[in-house]
Amino acid sequence: MTQPKSILLHLDGSPSGKRRLLAANQAAEAFDAQVTALYAVMPWLALYPAALGTGTVGPIPSEIDLERRLRAKAVFDEAAAGRPRLHWEEWVALDAPREFARRALCADLLVLGQHGENDATQDVVPPDFVASVVVDSGCPALVVPYATDIQAIGRTVLVAWKPTREAARAVTAALPWLQRAARVHVAVGETAVDGNPPPGADLDRWLRAHGVNATLHQLGSPSNDVADPLLSMASDLDASLLVMGCYGHSRAREWLLGGTTRTLLKSMTVPVLMAH
Repeated sequence: MTQPKSILLHLDGSPSGKRRLLAANQAAEAFDAQVTALYAVMPWLALYPAALGTGTVGPIPSEIDLERRLRAKAVFDEAAAGRPRLHWEEWVALDAPREFARRALCADLLVLGQHGENDATQDVVPPDFVASVVVDSGCPALVVPYATDIQAIGRTVLVAWKPTREAARAVTAALPWLQRAARVHVAVGETAVDGNPPPGADLDRWLRAHGVNATLHQLGSPSNDVADPLLSMASDLDASLLVMGCYGHSRAREWLLGGTTRTLLKSMTVPVLMAH
């Protein structure tokens, strides 16, 4: 509920890194925070250990890792020019993604990125990196789309609401944005039951107690996967931030996500604030 003061940003050398840097800086300026941009990737040898025995002619692994790091640092230097809230750190080791999750335990907000299907650098972090960090750390995360220009994040906010712990944690984490927003909308997937308060009434009352006036919307028929209707509503409302719970858990080191979370992470076109 308090404004984030310590923001941890993940960098991996992908082209969308600049968008993440701009989004993180925007949050830092809004909430008087500092940003640690942590370059954390898996080294080349961890990804392709068999390549050492192929006799393939090409750059040695250390040179590949150095090239990736320099590319990411160049993106950071360009974006950080004149932005003193951005600070560079790096971690290149076999457990780099896990180290990022450990560092996330002591952050107020994470800024993570969505990867495009043709992103040449998407193999330097596990495919479940975003979900695993959010679920492992418990830290709320602002996930930035790979192909969307960063505008004024949070001017219009759409909250995806259902009465669950994950959704409640996401709304609580989003309160600093909600209190600054020009317009707040709440999408409710439940249907009204005779004799009970209308869906979303408790959340609406809580928001008003914190100075937030929201417009409630019914999100069609209840469904386990409402990602597409949510994204469509966000587009119709010109939302610049979507707030939702991150649903998932770990079983035998394999991340299992709810349908909505999985689809949103793949198809999102607007920044998403997630919490588990």
